[in-house]
Amino acid sequence: MAPASPGRVNLEHSTVLLIDDNPKSLDMLSSIFHGFGVKEQIKCESAVAATEILRRRMVDLILVDCSMPEMDGYDFVRWLRRETAPPLRYTPVIMLTGHAAQSMVHKSRDCGASFVVAKPLTPAVLLKRTLWLAGDEREFVEADGYVGPDRRVRNFGPPLGQPGRRAGDLSTHVGVAKEPNLDQADIDMLLKPQRVAL
Repeated sequence: MAPASPGRVNLEHSTVLLIDDNPKSLDMLSSIFHGFGVKEQIKCESAVAATEILRRRMVDLILVDCSMPEMDGYDFVRWLRRETAPPLRYTPVIMLTGHAAQSMVHKSRDCGASFVVAKPLTPAVLLKRTLWLAGDEREFVEADGYVGPDRRVRNFGPPLGQPGRRAGDLSTHVGVAKEPNLDQADIDMLLKPQRVAL
C-alpha cells in the first residue's frame, strides 16, 4: 500500500477484509474502497466467517465493526493478535464504532486495534486513516497483557519521574551542566545581526 509517487497512492493491488453484520454498512464500505481503487475486497457478515477466511489467506487491511453478535470486533482483534502466526497477526485493523465514547476507544486500543473510526463514515476520513496506517512505523508489542501495535502514537518517552520500560526509552535524568550558563550579554551577542566584512 506504499505511495507510487509523492501525493499519489495506488491501492489497486491491496486486499481488504470488510467485516460488518449490517449488509447496508458492508455495501457502503465496499463502495468506498472501490472508489479508492481496491479491486479485491472480501466481505463478511460475521467475525466468525472472517476467522475462517484468514486461516486460508492473507489480507493487507481489515475493517471490523465493534458490535456484532456471536463474536464482536474486540474478540476478533484479540483472536487475530494472539491466535494467528506472523505476519497475519501484524495486519493493520481499523475498528468501526457507532459510539465514540472514550471508554470504547480505549477498549479498541487495548484489544490491539490499529485505529478507531467513528460512524457515520466518510470516504475522506477512511482514506486518511488508511494512508496513515500505510506509513505507520510503530513497533509491534507482544506482552502478557497486550498484543498489538505500540499504543503510543506519539512517543514522548515515559512519564516524568518514571523509569522507561522499553529498550528505546531515554533516561529522564538530565545531569549537571558541564559548562557555566551563558549570561544575557552573551545570548544577545549570539542573536545580534553582524556585519560581514568582505
